[in-house]
Amino acid sequence: MKFLLEVDVSSDRLTENTARELGRILRYWAGNLHHYPLRPGDGSAVYDSGYEEVGQWRMVGPAEE
Repeated sequence: MKFLLEVDVSSDRLTENTARELGRILRYWAGNLHHYPLRPGDGSAVYDSGYEEVGQWRMVGPAEE
């Protein structure tokens, strides 16, 4: 099984402060992963600091890899 985090860094909001926004996204989702059972198929949208969707994370099972 794999944990995949995908963030579109070409988003206008991420272009100016890419490192800062990616750091915030990583900290936020790392702190909230305990709320999920982390089974294949689990996932959620990823938002930037302006609450705009810029990607997603998901758990992928062997059949999807």
